[in-house]
Amino acid sequence: MTATDFLDRRDSEKKLGPATWGWRGRVRRWSGGLVKPAMGAREQAFEADRAQIQKDFDGPRTIAFVNPKGGAAKTTGVLAAGHTFGTVRGGGVIAWDNNETRGTLGIRGARSTHRNTTRELLEDLGRFKDVYQSRIGDLGAFVRSQGDAHFDVLASDERPDVTGVIHAKDFGEVHSLLERFYRIILVDTGNNLRAENWLAAAEKADLLVVTSTIREDTGYSGLWMLDALQDAGYENLKYKTITVLSDPSPKVDEALARDLVAVYEQRTRGVYRVPYDPALVSGSVVPYDQLSEDTKRSWLRACAGMAAAL
Repeated sequence: MTATDFLDRRDSEKKLGPATWGWRGRVRRWSGGLVKPAMGAREQAFEADRAQIQKDFDGPRTIAFVNPKGGAAKTTGVLAAGHTFGTVRGGGVIAWDNNETRGTLGIRGARSTHRNTTRELLEDLGRFKDVYQSRIGDLGAFVRSQGDAHFDVLASDERPDVTGVIHAKDFGEVHSLLERFYRIILVDTGNNLRAENWLAAAEKADLLVVTSTIREDTGYSGLWMLDALQDAGYENLKYKTITVLSDPSPKVDEALARDLVAVYEQRTRGVYRVPYDPALVSGSVVPYDQLSEDTKRSWLRACAGMAAAL
């Protein structure tokens, strides 16, 4: 056994600390720490999910959130995942709105002192060509810090006077730049599967996240997209895809929910349910501090599933 083997073994044998949740946590606090009940199953699962999200990767990873139907919770999913990965990993995360023209990620994310977007970054890419001189701080003129959420947002074009779309070459250049400075790139995609930048994102992604609400039309749209990708020759599609199903209202059709879970379990490597959250109804800047504990816990579980697949 080498010295490294010894430390690795010691680390793997570490036991989780005493409980902090529920009656076990109360007993520990009431006893002044003299009684230290072990963590219950839910708290252990929570810590395991955090550990999974915090694992090291051997390079940057790209996750594309996809569904060709609008209102499928792609943008909400990207922001929730950005908050989860950002706070649990401690940064190194960017959410990128890769819509053809105008998306809503910049509107739903925290505001910035500048209004620059992917379009302005493309116009000024020359300043980042020298890998020895360009700095992550220089990207601050284009990305928008999300503060305590510990991730950045790169918005899509917001100027009404600009024509044109983002091409595959444009996507590749921006993606290569972001890979230099971020460990996790979360891509919010548009609704046109035939758009160059959509196809480029699907090609570059290490993982696809199919987002859908518990509705027949959005569920069908995601399955139709998987059929199209499979027919186009995408390999290992099930292995590199997971599904996040969001409840669009306090009460949903549970029979439909079971059907969607069952069919997406056949088509993707994992399915994760996210509950309805009234804090997201307004469609404005996502108030992370107002999200319910169930919502945060569900996204922690989903992001742990994403990390496990990377």
